[in-house]
Amino acid sequence: MENPTPLPLAEARRLQALRPYQLFNTMRDETFAELVRLTAKLFNVPIGIIAFVEENEVRFGLNYGLDPAMDRVNRWQTLCSVAMLNQETSVFENLHDQPCDLINPTLVHELSLGFYAGSALRTHDGYPIGVLCVIDQKPRSFSSAEAAILERLAAVVMSLLDLRLHLQQQPTWNQQLWERIYTRIDTSVTRLETLAALANWEEQEDSPAALAYQQSTQEEILRVIAVLTEQIQAQVV
Repeated sequence: MENPTPLPLAEARRLQALRPYQLFNTMRDETFAELVRLTAKLFNVPIGIIAFVEENEVRFGLNYGLDPAMDRVNRWQTLCSVAMLNQETSVFENLHDQPCDLINPTLVHELSLGFYAGSALRTHDGYPIGVLCVIDQKPRSFSSAEAAILERLAAVVMSLLDLRLHLQQQPTWNQQLWERIYTRIDTSVTRLETLAALANWEEQEDSPAALAYQQSTQEEILRVIAVLTEQIQAQVV
């Protein structure tokens, strides 16, 4: 199967917008490794990825939970190539029973993916250059509130990418940034882990207790996003 996914409009300009973010150091910067790890923890999933969508490949170099060797894959085999084209978060809650027919399913089958949610990374000019996604081998539900949170995290990723370009001559900026962030969010991360453990004990996702855990989880994630945004903006000033 070749090119089953439609190309976004102005593909040449999109690829031009992507070029500044394809820096070798950016792909291996611990700032983004920390952010993608944190994203996976926030949604309690085993895999998180910041993916750059190139002309024929998708770069998975910034990932948590995948084999490090899987840093480049065929564009037409990835759900990221679909998610990048959508304004809102793309969600596939059960890929086992409801696969995406817009891509070659080889990679999805190889990784035994059951769930995928991805939000496009957009430049200030609106060009989609990649996707922030969370993945699980088992199917799971994903609410509209969670989708909105993932979109906000994608905006945080773009802010960090722009900040990385702005501060690339300052080699220690990332360590200092994450020291400040984790000082502020350590309690939230611990609370999220506790809420996830409690939710796993619930037999029904819509029980009163489960719904209360979901609400508390979303509120805690929003606190983390607020800290991330605040600290990034402080770096720009």
